[in-house]
Parts: sequence; C-alpha cells; structure tokens
Amino acid sequence: MADYKPFHPEPRKPSKMPPPLTCDSQFHVLGDPETYPTRPGAAYHMPSATWERALHMHRQLGIERGVIVQTTTYGADHSVVLDGLASMGPNYKGCANALVFAEKDDAYLETMNAAGINGARFSFRQALGAVLDDAAFDAAVGKLRDLGWYMKVQPEQTGIADSVGKLDGVDIPVLIDHMGRPDAAKGADDVNITALKKLLDRGNFWVMLSLGEKISKTGAPWDDVVPLAQALIAHAPERCVWASDWPHPVSPKQPPNDAELLELFYRYAPDEAVQKQILVDNPAKLFGF
Repeated sequence: MADYKPFHPEPRKPSKMPPPLTCDSQFHVLGDPETYPTRPGAAYHMPSATWERALHMHRQLGIERGVIVQTTTYGADHSVVLDGLASMGPNYKGCANALVFAEKDDAYLETMNAAGINGARFSFRQALGAVLDDAAFDAAVGKLRDLGWYMKVQPEQTGIADSVGKLDGVDIPVLIDHMGRPDAAKGADDVNITALKKLLDRGNFWVMLSLGEKISKTGAPWDDVVPLAQALIAHAPERCVWASDWPHPVSPKQPPNDAELLELFYRYAPDEAVQKQILVDNPAKLFGF
C-alpha cells in the first residue's frame, strides 16, 4: 500500500461562507483497522480520517449536509459508513461501493437503505480494483432501479470518454465524478468534456465538480480547471453538484486546505444564485434531502 499524503490538519474558514444547507456531495470516512478491517489489495488507508474529523472540517467551512461515500478501502463492508451516518445525523446520507451487490444479500441492502444510503459508486479505475464485470454490473443496475437509488461513476484516469458505452441504456440518475476527469491541458474542448456534455443532454446524468486540484496541470491556484468547470455549469447548471473529496485519497502531494477548494468553486460559479443552486438545491434534489 503506497504512502499517500493526509488531509490538511487545520481547515480554516473560507473567504466567504457558503449558503445555508450547503452539501458536500462526496467525502469519505475511515477508521481504526482493528474496528474496520482493510480489504486485501486496498490501494490506500487513512485511519485518522474519521467522521469526527470530517464533521470538524464541515463546521469550519459552513457545510451543513453531506454524502459519505464508501471508499474502495473496505470494499463491500460498509460498517464505517453505517457508523458515520448513525453518528453524524439526519443531514448526512451515504453512497455504497458497488461491490456490495456482488458480495452481500438483499437484507444487507435493506439495512443500508434504512440507514440513509441511497446510491452506489461504480469504479472503472482498474488500478484501484473493486471493478464489477459486465454481468455483475448489469445485475447491479437492476438492483439500483429496484431500490430507487442513483448510480455514481468514478471515471478512469484517462477520463469518462472511454467508458461512455458502458452507460448506454442506464435510465436511472447517474452522477459522474470529478468533472469526468478531463485533461486540463486540452481545455474545454477535451474529449471528456464533450462526452460528458452529451451524457448531460440525456437528462438523467449529473456531474460532480470536484478534484480540480488534481485535474489541474498548472497547480495552485488551479486556473486551468476554471474554464472546464464553467463549461459544464453553463451546459447544465441544474445538474451540477460540488464536493470536497475529503480526505483526498491517493494524494502523492499534500492536499490543500479544504477552504481553498470551496473558494475555487466560487471561481467556477461567481453568481450567488448559481452557487446556491449547485451547493444546496441540486444536491437536495439528487440525494433526497
């Protein structure tokens, strides 16, 4: 397991507080491996990234809602997310790892559903493992439909364009992570931005404005990712959400202070009405707050 950099230990207040009921649409919680065993082959672990530290970060940034997304670290064992939801309260919901459909039974799914988990994340990133084969993927989509859950997609390192075919015929809500992982050096004409716009045109696809600090090729203050996010916002402002991606898994460089990432979002969407739409209204609709 590689030695990746941890989250910033002292999140500061942002330059401007976000609107009430702002939602962090993706963050992860981890914990003591004695309590939450790491699955074999996990790409990373960060036992200090507890729900308590996540909640502290949210309070500093003025975030009142959030979605705990199960990491690949624990695979189909969602104990850490279930414990986090029980502790953090009704302003938090969860998103499962899709391995749960292949490894757990319907009773486990119902337990998660009752706890506030109402989506599942599918990884197409072979390097992280936890990727379903085609038959298991199709079966999982059927389970999502039956449960009334949304699908979440983590694109490959090369972007979403190569995986679009896998999403043909998926008619439930689908959230594409990390702006589709575009190549910032190619700007808003990158093939991944073009492919993502076509998905957004289908009406049931959403995009998560996140990971700008890693997508950027120029580094802080990440000027090169601003036009990418702005292109997506201009195309479908009603289906964009924002996320911190705390604690910034598999970061070879020290992650920024999380307040800087919220301030980067303000540059994506300078208009306060659009900020509220993306931070509050859109996630409330998608996640069911």
